[in-house]
Amino acid sequence: MPFDYNSTLNLPKTDFPMRASLPEKEPSVVKKWDEGKLYERLIERNKNKKKFILHDGPPYANGNIHIGTGSNKILKDIIVRYKNMTGYFSPYVPGWDMHGLPTEHLALKKLGSDKEDLTRLEIRSVCRDYAEGFVEKMTEQFKRLGVIGDWNNPYKTINPKYEAIQIKVFGDMAEKGYIYKGLKSVYWCPQCTTALAEAEIEYSDDPVESIYVRFKLKKDNGIFGRLGIDLDKVYFTIWTTTTWTLPANVAVALGPEFAYDIVKSKDEYYVVANSLTEKVMNLAGMPDYEVVGTFSGSEFEGNLLYHPYLDRESLVVTADFVTLDTGTGAVHIAPGHGIEDFELIEDKYPELPVIVPVDSNGIMTEESGFLKGLSTKQTNKVLRDYLLEKKDILYIENLVHQYPHCWRCKEPVLFRATEQWFCSVEDFKKQTVDAIDTVKWTPSWGKDRITSMVNDRRDWCISRQRSWGVPIPVFYCASCGEYLINNESINAV
Repeated sequence: MPFDYNSTLNLPKTDFPMRASLPEKEPSVVKKWDEGKLYERLIERNKNKKKFILHDGPPYANGNIHIGTGSNKILKDIIVRYKNMTGYFSPYVPGWDMHGLPTEHLALKKLGSDKEDLTRLEIRSVCRDYAEGFVEKMTEQFKRLGVIGDWNNPYKTINPKYEAIQIKVFGDMAEKGYIYKGLKSVYWCPQCTTALAEAEIEYSDDPVESIYVRFKLKKDNGIFGRLGIDLDKVYFTIWTTTTWTLPANVAVALGPEFAYDIVKSKDEYYVVANSLTEKVMNLAGMPDYEVVGTFSGSEFEGNLLYHPYLDRESLVVTADFVTLDTGTGAVHIAPGHGIEDFELIEDKYPELPVIVPVDSNGIMTEESGFLKGLSTKQTNKVLRDYLLEKKDILYIENLVHQYPHCWRCKEPVLFRATEQWFCSVEDFKKQTVDAIDTVKWTPSWGKDRITSMVNDRRDWCISRQRSWGVPIPVFYCASCGEYLINNESINAV
């Protein structure tokens, strides 16, 4: 018979069981707190003490809790409990962000093919039910973690009173001139078919194919003629990692102060940045070349080039954002698909068109010529092969670079010029930075980080091409399309 060594141990006498059995015990503890109104009694006891308020940045109500949402709530619970136990009145009101693309995206994904026949009102109803369902699930999950708070009276962004405050804030901003509608190149997700704000973008490594493409000279501004060069043999060479944007090209940009060589190889002439000439010509398989002249980028401004395959011209322009760290020193300009490109054309060359040959689903349109109907990914290959056949690609290089992706669907985004509603942040940047200075930051480097983010922030794209969210309170004339927004219309909403 085996000997029972437990009887030989000098252990304290206790009612605690040998096993914790937490999966069974914790629910009973949470139930006891709930039935005994622990949170309500705690708040009642402290109601006359000094206030400490923790504002809960709400999670999206669109899925079960995960390590991020769980740790977030636990850390907040630690702070609130500590303050309530050390002489403060610290109520905790949890909140839920129930609007927006994340919820709509998941709700419609769950419906599958059935979503195609839904009206906007039906989509909103589906999204509301989906979000409400996860409020209930996530509430129980957070309570199961032991988080205490006013779970019976949370704030929800779909409550009419909450929405009314949002509308009022929008109206106040519009009255101050912060809100405007305009055409800009913005982040666009072809999977979610909507514009995105900068804060909705995350970067990840993408393998890409970069190509060196030559643009043939069409009309000389005089610089080549003075050298006695055959104008039919002159090319400007650009470098791009987004072949699909070439149909939108309207210009080629050079750095105004950079030196550019006119390089002769056999009977052809190429314009390349002086510091990159040797590298580019070797990559292009033309090591035996001759530099016949060197000029500043600004001296080439005004030359006209043929588009690589469309019946259109490309103007040689100058831009301060041109760099010499990669490529050829000549940048392909497509204002319909680039923020800097758009701003350059808008500010310095307004006579040039903004062409957007890609639709909301990332499919090429008629403006792209023979590429119509292809996706941007398919266009990369088809157009590359076409330009190779024409001998207009000098070199192809495979790279891995950081590229913006939609933080919801994780797919690559496009830059696409569309009419959107924006909030101009310039007028209140200083006020925001001054407010940052009044806050105690832990850790201290957080202050520098948020200040830098605010100072670098561009105008904020606030419109979305979706159904589930607080609509922009603007009324349009059914006849002429003019929009109306004033105090009277805001108050009516």
